[in-house]
Amino acid sequence: MDKELLRLLPSVDEVLRDDRLVQKLQGQPRSVVVQAVRNVLDEERQRVLAGAVSEGKLEGKKEGEDVFLEKIILKALDVVRQSVRPNLRPVINATGVVLHTNLGRALLSERARQAISCVASRYSNLELDLETGRRGSRYAPLELLLTTLTGAEAALVVNNNAAAVLLALSTLARGREVIVSRGQLVEIGGSFRIPEVMAQSGAHLVEVGATNKTHPDDYLRAIGQNTALLLHVHTSNYRIIGFTRETTISELVEIGKECSLPVMSDLGSGFLFDLSRYGLPSEPTVQEVVGAGPEVVTFSGDKLLGGPQAGIIVGRKDLIDQMKKNPLTRAVRIDKITVAALEATLREYLDEDRAIREVPTLRMLIASPDTLQPKASRLAELLREAVGKKAEVLVERGISAVGGGAMPTAELPTVVVAIRPAEEAAGELQIALRRGDPAVMGRVQEERLLLDVRTLDDDELQPLAEAVAKAFGKGKD
Repeated sequence: MDKELLRLLPSVDEVLRDDRLVQKLQGQPRSVVVQAVRNVLDEERQRVLAGAVSEGKLEGKKEGEDVFLEKIILKALDVVRQSVRPNLRPVINATGVVLHTNLGRALLSERARQAISCVASRYSNLELDLETGRRGSRYAPLELLLTTLTGAEAALVVNNNAAAVLLALSTLARGREVIVSRGQLVEIGGSFRIPEVMAQSGAHLVEVGATNKTHPDDYLRAIGQNTALLLHVHTSNYRIIGFTRETTISELVEIGKECSLPVMSDLGSGFLFDLSRYGLPSEPTVQEVVGAGPEVVTFSGDKLLGGPQAGIIVGRKDLIDQMKKNPLTRAVRIDKITVAALEATLREYLDEDRAIREVPTLRMLIASPDTLQPKASRLAELLREAVGKKAEVLVERGISAVGGGAMPTAELPTVVVAIRPAEEAAGELQIALRRGDPAVMGRVQEERLLLDVRTLDDDELQPLAEAVAKAFGKGKD
């Protein structure tokens, strides 16, 4: 029986010559198509040998050949489409998490996107001084902007904030001691922790105080001849509340002056504007921390700043110059795409009103439920048209999150569109949307799929509704 069924399988060439395959895959790489057909045929052959294919419904040899051929063509088409589809592709973020790490964190402003396109498609003066004709610095376009915006003497940019901390510690404290509060030994994501980054830098960690309380005297007692640096880490991704006391950056700076030791502040998420007037929790701005007097401050580019992934170091010029000469700087340097995007993002901040209007992260963070309501109503209308009686669609109030290890206590009142499927589970709909094209990310709560409009652009509403309709159709099949 197996041999009879195996004889019905078409050859690779027979499948490749079929017009149904040729027409739909015209323009696709032949090597990809051939491999897909071979893989599908091999899979079907294994199914026959395993007894998973029955001859019962096949009335004759010709019909059997046609059934197998059509099945293999459909599978091959799907395999090729999956093969040529980019692995990194856009996702519609309906989670309400503004800085969603798994979805790429901050969206870039229009000016930043244009800057990337410009330098990516043309040669640029990345390391050329056009005035003198001599070699220039890739950091020059950023340093003046950063010192202007933050009030620091000098600046340097590397590929992320962990690299910024690593470079600073390696330069200023390699082989010597760095004192930090136990309450600030944060995990920065991906299971990487401050003590591990410090160990990699060659500096030796000295912990002081307790998890919930660290006093200035704790630092003073720990300072010795081998102490190189006092480190203050802003707990941007968690809060300790209750019976607590943490030494402030200003207090640490005074200790540094008294003991002739430099102080470094790792801000993590770097704010350039205070957004507390929009109802957000108060966070220290980079300018405030620089003004408190630490010699070095580090922060991220792709979190609250709303720019590309980058680690930004600002501070005393002689220390920044030492970091620039560290061989590690070459290993963690930024490319022309980051330079272009970050410069454009920083230029937005020269005008606060423009930044609030043009930087997507800031715009999404301050959006109120009243401003989000029309978008939610429009999405709900599109969804009702798309799914009909397959689901109940409601507009409700909800809570968004900042994400990205920033503002852990912030709750952003928002408006969500809730979909309650009539038959299938909300979790199944969530999976179908995630696997669809375009991929859509929402969140499930109380057997409903919630779509938070805070993180949706207006031009994503129609594609989102179409994706939901497609997901319901797939679920029905």
